[in-house]
Amino acid sequence: MSVRNRIILPLVAVLAFAGMPAAAQEAAPANPAPAGVAPVGVAPPAPSVSVVPATVRELVARVTITGTLVPRETVMVGADVDGLRIEALLADEGDRVSAGEVLARLSTDLIETDLAQNVSQLARADAAIAQAESQIAQAEAAAIEADAALARSRPLATKGIVGQDVLEQRVSAAAGARAQLASARQGVAVAVADKAVLDANRRQLELRKAKAEIKAPTDGLVLSRSARLGAIASAAGGALFEIARDGLIELDAAVSETVLASLKRDQAVSVSLAGSSEPLVGHVRLVSPKVDETTRLGRVLIALDPSPSLRTGMFARGTVEIARSRGVTVPQTAVVVDGDKALVQVVNDGTIESRDVTTGISSGGDIEITGGIKEGERVVALAGTFVRNGDAVTAVEIDPEAKG
Repeated sequence: MSVRNRIILPLVAVLAFAGMPAAAQEAAPANPAPAGVAPVGVAPPAPSVSVVPATVRELVARVTITGTLVPRETVMVGADVDGLRIEALLADEGDRVSAGEVLARLSTDLIETDLAQNVSQLARADAAIAQAESQIAQAEAAAIEADAALARSRPLATKGIVGQDVLEQRVSAAAGARAQLASARQGVAVAVADKAVLDANRRQLELRKAKAEIKAPTDGLVLSRSARLGAIASAAGGALFEIARDGLIELDAAVSETVLASLKRDQAVSVSLAGSSEPLVGHVRLVSPKVDETTRLGRVLIALDPSPSLRTGMFARGTVEIARSRGVTVPQTAVVVDGDKALVQVVNDGTIESRDVTTGISSGGDIEITGGIKEGERVVALAGTFVRNGDAVTAVEIDPEAKG
């Protein structure tokens, strides 16, 4: 390159820079700042947080319990007599029966035969009693005659008219007559006792005949029937029918020990059945006084109003209202629990203010605040995340139904 060219090129570059606008020259920094970092001397913007206002509303605390439908009291009905064949079945599963209604009938052919035999035996016993009584009459007459002969002989023997041997014979005859009389009377007692045995046997046969009709001992709903036509009934063979007393069916549920403490007798319960859209009305009938040591569960029985949709063994879900209150509420996500303390972050003039609060009941994702904040104050919807007491924030209010 010539000397002339080496002089002209730097001069052109200087003139080009001098020709640039002044604003362009000022906008070009000597050392540009990295992207995302605020220039020196400029404060970063405050972080945005979602807030919801504390509102006054009514909260209803409920607990849900689940379990199985069972009869309140099961009555087992079986045969009280052995060896009789089932000849008729008059009730089936699902039937509602009344106390005294015949459920099944057993064959009584053998009992009828025994009763006929007993009738003839009783007639024979009556004849034996009559015969023994007639023997008593004869023995009494003989005893009177013997006593009279003895009475006549004593004065004659004293005078020597009747010998001593004759007197002794008449004394013996009188004693024998009295013994015959006593024997006749005992014969009547034996005949009467024999008849009493036959009477007892007759009553037993009549009772067996009456027991041949198996009757419902109470009003109720027939849950199951194991009786079969032609089978031989046996008292040791188990129940032939299973009846729910008065047709009452209830919900048997196992609940945790924490829930058990909130349940009380006679609390109203809304019970939903599997496959049914209409809830049933019930109430707490029994709260178990003990908790299982292994499962930590306690038993609760829910009495239900009678309904044709109730079936033992069905799954059911119950909802129990345990508390109701109206007060200031916030979403549960706005409360931080630390041990026995509860904390809420309130946004006041763009600054986070952490407050200790007192909580009440909770329901549906909301919790009652009984002390610490007032209605209308804005709280961080999701507390305890990334802001602390005294931090500056930009509050972004959201729909309270969104729960942060």
